[in-house]
Amino acid sequence: MKALQGVEGRLEWLQQPTLACDVGEIRIKVAAAGLNRADLLQRAGLYPPPPGASETLGLECAGVVSEVGAGCDWQVGDRVCALLAGGGMADEVVVDGRHALPVPDGMSLQEAAALPEVYATAWLNLFQLAALKPGEKVLLHAGASGVGSAAIQLCKAFGNPCWVSVGSAERLAHCEALGAQGGVLRSEDLQALRDFGPFDVILDPVGGQYVGLNLELLARDGRWVNIGLMGGRTAELDLALVLGKRIQLIGSTLRNRDELFKAELLQALRQHVWPLFTEGRLSAQLQGSFAAKDAEQAFEVLASNQVNGKLVLVIDPSLV
Repeated sequence: MKALQGVEGRLEWLQQPTLACDVGEIRIKVAAAGLNRADLLQRAGLYPPPPGASETLGLECAGVVSEVGAGCDWQVGDRVCALLAGGGMADEVVVDGRHALPVPDGMSLQEAAALPEVYATAWLNLFQLAALKPGEKVLLHAGASGVGSAAIQLCKAFGNPCWVSVGSAERLAHCEALGAQGGVLRSEDLQALRDFGPFDVILDPVGGQYVGLNLELLARDGRWVNIGLMGGRTAELDLALVLGKRIQLIGSTLRNRDELFKAELLQALRQHVWPLFTEGRLSAQLQGSFAAKDAEQAFEVLASNQVNGKLVLVIDPSLV
């Protein structure tokens, strides 16, 4: 099969052996795969896959089930999207059947490829780890990103007013159209977020340079979930504020979680989140798609930090 890998900082489509489909697994003929910042980091050699995971890029995909291992409830021909530790940007992928979800009614495979990673990340960190309660206020840094766009919609759906920090007025308008109450431009005055706070939960993919700001903006008993290090990995932490406000600092990753954890997370998504797509309360927020031959261009666009929502790579145009 053909698979996309990062080789010395560049992208190459390589021929890889076909994997066996074992007990509890399904084989998916991939229609499209979502792009994530993790793919940029892996291409650059900065984020290797977990032990045992595929070296092929792609943490999510959508397609059609072509083979079903014993013990799976899926059927050949089912339209699914899947959360992966790697391997989505390939002609086919073999995945634990519990890590796949049905494509929501009325949604294309192209759109569905943009769902699993960002909605799993947003749900896990806001509603499971931070235990967000209805009415609590949320701050989303990088609010126009794929995760941010998903998080805004989830906050609106579950009764949580949210605000964002973003890179441009156009991206702020995107967030407000999705349901954010407002926000600030990071290039102007992040301190203006004080006008909207304090916040009960902050979802932060930036880290380093936002540490002091987050501590200041959090309410008493606030939860700060750090999911990335775009702003650096080190910072000085005022522990007096942590103690005085009883702040919980939660470090969170998803890719290296074990199979059972991911299965339970996907089951929660299927129960609590997936019905909202059918009801029209959530959407994929797909900004654009690229043909497989244009993978380098797709990665360049993602790296520009100008994407509102998600990009996908179309692997098999006959399926989408």
